[in-house]
Amino acid sequence: MPSRLSLVFRVDGSHLGHHLTLVVTIRHGNAPEIGQIMTHWVFGYGSLIWRPGFDFLSSSPALLRGLHRQLCIYSFTHRGTEEQPGLVFGLDRGGACRGMAFEVEGQKWEETHAYLREREQGNDVYKEVWRNVVLGDGRAVKALTFVADPSHKQYAGRLPHEDQLRLVKQGVGMSGANPEYVINTYEHLLELNIKDHGLKALYDALVV
Repeated sequence: MPSRLSLVFRVDGSHLGHHLTLVVTIRHGNAPEIGQIMTHWVFGYGSLIWRPGFDFLSSSPALLRGLHRQLCIYSFTHRGTEEQPGLVFGLDRGGACRGMAFEVEGQKWEETHAYLREREQGNDVYKEVWRNVVLGDGRAVKALTFVADPSHKQYAGRLPHEDQLRLVKQGVGMSGANPEYVINTYEHLLELNIKDHGLKALYDALVV
């Protein structure tokens, strides 16, 4: 018999926005020791996929229904300026979106949440929401994500391909050039076997 055996149980707390993992450790000749790890999930669909910027316990491909990834936000800061706006991703109404979900330890949640708000909410162009997502192993969890606010002045909606290309080509902001952002996102989506035909056309035009 091994001197130490750990059993892990996950308790679904998705309706509360978090999940609880119970870790039961049994040492030979001793009573079981029970520990708890509270976790939260974050759903990424753009640059969070390839540059999350925070510590996480695990990550998984994930599916969110009812919203889709779209270059629908004028960027005045990270990938453009007010004079020459770029274009960044948001979650817009309808369809579905495949992205990445990140599991964050409860003890680090406050720090992670503050980081995400500073990164994503500088101009309050997104609505911070909790949505159900399905992980790659079939589990359903509730994850924090950022949804485009159609009432915000930076909401671009669904733009024609030519307008998207013009804005992306011109955009440069505090986080770098807009084409780099779109190219990196598309290439990481390919690594996850996620197809986005509209984004592919834009990618092809940017890398020629």
